[in-house]
Amino acid sequence: MNLTPRPAEATPLAHDRVYRRMRSRIMHGDLPPGQALTLRGIGKEYEVSMTPAREAVRRLAAEGALTMSTSGRISTPELSSDRIEELAALRALIEVELASRALPRAHLALIERLQTINNAVGDAVAQRDAVRYIRTNLEFHRTLYLRAQAPAMLAMAETVWLQMGPTMRALYGRLRRTEPPQFHRLIIAALRAGDEPGLRLAVRSDVTQGLRMLAR
Repeated sequence: MNLTPRPAEATPLAHDRVYRRMRSRIMHGDLPPGQALTLRGIGKEYEVSMTPAREAVRRLAAEGALTMSTSGRISTPELSSDRIEELAALRALIEVELASRALPRAHLALIERLQTINNAVGDAVAQRDAVRYIRTNLEFHRTLYLRAQAPAMLAMAETVWLQMGPTMRALYGRLRRTEPPQFHRLIIAALRAGDEPGLRLAVRSDVTQGLRMLAR
């Protein structure tokens, strides 16, 4: 019996690999807003044919991570002020609820892990590394929200992060940070104290403050 996969059967694997790598790059701000892409360029970069590149782009476009014009132009999103406001409001709703649900399960090991990640955020700021800053910042939030045990809600939050990745890169450049986000320290302090109102306020402030500056 021949168990060797046919070439066509490898295509979904190639598509998924391209999708996941591009998704990570977009979410972490590796591509600026309005960055033009081509299927040929994507195929060359990820060493795949046009079909996996096209399927990955379609999947990312469906998630709002890429835009496709009627002429077929592919690019990272350039968000309007109204769209930034909308996504900031979504972050405030979803992530505050996730943090609140995580609080009863916020054991000491989790709090220490968050402190370690926040130290890495500080290192990224000191090195002026925008992509590493965004990646470690999202890791901080994801690590906390995983304790909420609400996978559907977390998936919604990650979709918002994905749509905002290039915009977060632009925000980082405007803020010119010199230290980690102050609200991370307040989040950690609220977790240690079991302070739910304080935690909700710190998370809401953290996920909206900078974005609302961009929307002005």
